Parts: sequence; structure tokens; C-alpha cells
Amino acid sequence: MDLVSLVIQLAVVGLVVWLVVTYIPMPEIFKKGILIVCAIAIVLYLLNVFGLLGDVHSIRVGPVR
Repeated sequence: MDLVSLVIQLAVVGLVVWLVVTYIPMPEIFKKGILIVCAIAIVLYLLNVFGLLGDVHSIRVGPVR
């Protein structure tokens, strides 16, 4: 993935998040929650893109049944 497409993807995600938070009426706590979740997702995405995260599929959450 080249740097231009990465910047375009981040700009589109940022625009969509800004539109949702700005124009959809919701309590302030939900807006902050959306921003925090998006920030964590973007950081994890960037770590994965640059190869610093490792194998994401080996991470398990909760009990294995």
C-alpha cells in the first residue's frame, strides 16, 4: 500500500467520523465514545499496515470453546 492511498483512506474515515459526530444528534458521551473507538481502530490499523502489530489473527479474546 502506498502512502497516498493511506492518506486518502485516513481522510475519508476522518470525514465520515466528523460527519457522524457533527450532524447526528446524540448525547455527548456517545460522541466521545465514537471518537475513542475510532482512534483506537485507526492506531491498530496503522500498526498493522506498517507491520508493527504482528499477527492479529492469533489474538484471542474470551474463552475458547
